[in-house]
Amino acid sequence: MTTPAPTSSAGFRKLGEREIHNGFVITLVEGEFEAPDGSRMLRDVVHHPGAVAIVPVDGDEVVLVRQYRAALDTELLELPAGKRDVEGEAPEVTAIRELEEEVGFTTDSVVPIARFYNSPGFSDEYSHVFLATDLRSVAMHRQGVEEESMTIERVPLDDVVGLIEAGEIEDAKTVIGLLAALRHLGR
Repeated sequence: MTTPAPTSSAGFRKLGEREIHNGFVITLVEGEFEAPDGSRMLRDVVHHPGAVAIVPVDGDEVVLVRQYRAALDTELLELPAGKRDVEGEAPEVTAIRELEEEVGFTTDSVVPIARFYNSPGFSDEYSHVFLATDLRSVAMHRQGVEEESMTIERVPLDDVVGLIEAGEIEDAKTVIGLLAALRHLGR
């Protein structure tokens, strides 16, 4: 399962791009495009390596993490997740690695349940979400100060929709992943 190749549509054509910033996670470029009427337009575009998230279900509970997010200056309740930063690594392998690193579980049972563009109005970031069951404990290998400070929270599957509706779970990949997992599990 890989990121789909974007295709031009409706007569738009990408002419090129100029790098503005190359950072730790993203690259910001100014893209130049030609519209169907021949006019040209500039757009800010964020290139991102893509991401994975995994829904670890243990019995009647889902295992989540509460992690500080600097862009929001707050903590969010989220699925274990990470960027696809290992060249050539399959998304499901990245997802299992993140599961092990962040919450100390592994599994042989990984099922793809969702794929989506996070913010296609300005970014090419593409995410894969997997369901993990039949969890086994392993050593955690957290990476970075945010992961080292995160906490693990177990949430009953029956409480998931209520937490989303109450705004306790606001992270998009987590909302998408949890709802897809509930449907996959017939709940």
